Amino acid sequence: MEYIDIVDEQGNPTGEKVERSIAHSQGIRHRTAHIWIVRKVNGRYQVLMQKRAMNKESFPGMFDTSSAGHIQAGDEPLESALREFHEKEFYGKMFRDNEIAFVYIYSRPVDETKLVLQKEEVETVEWFDLEEAYANCKKRDPRFCAPTGGIEIVIKELAGRR
Repeated sequence: MEYIDIVDEQGNPTGEKVERSIAHSQGIRHRTAHIWIVRKVNGRYQVLMQKRAMNKESFPGMFDTSSAGHIQAGDEPLESALREFHEKEFYGKMFRDNEIAFVYIYSRPVDETKLVLQKEEVETVEWFDLEEAYANCKKRDPRFCAPTGGIEIVIKELAGRR
């Protein structure tokens, strides 16, 4: 079983822990860490998205955040994000998503052909134009399941770098 911290509205652990599936089934607030891998090509930002494995219970074969995962009990957000860099998982059962996500941007060069993918989790990765990926997620394109809130944070942060 995987235990995660119950957190307050600001994302601070309350000192209580809960099993992850219970947090989702009961809508208990908890934390996740997301890393968005970006690059700039011809003046436009692109984002590397992972295509979830077809055997996943939820969102099989859909493009999602570059890397994300639940923050395990006692872990710090950045520590968890780095550990989950190659791992992403949601349960396919009905759940009420009550997560506070810590969002990170990774903009150093990444050769996607050299990434080691967990085939039980990720089928492949692919670069997308950031603005187009956002538009597709926002209109609930059936190829995408990435949370729009995360992409919005990335777009806002990158706009300050131009």
